[in-house]
Amino acid sequence: MAAYRIEIKPSAAKELAKLPRPQQQLIRRKIDALANDPHPRGCVKVQGEENAYRLRSGVYRIVYEVHDDVLVVFIIRIRHRREVYR
Repeated sequence: MAAYRIEIKPSAAKELAKLPRPQQQLIRRKIDALANDPHPRGCVKVQGEENAYRLRSGVYRIVYEVHDDVLVVFIIRIRHRREVYR
């Protein structure tokens, strides 16, 4: 199985940069792992979205889309759980 390419939306990159350093490192590891397994244990499909999923990282959520036809994981949003769906 080929590895997926990770693309991060510029606004998601800014959200990640604002987080405390330990959370940034943990979230980066989870994002990097998505390249090999875009549907890891614990990921949940986002209702109302065609190919969007969410992944927990402590109190933060990583919302991403998987495009299997072009092998891309597109990171849309990284936010605290109380703000992520607003």
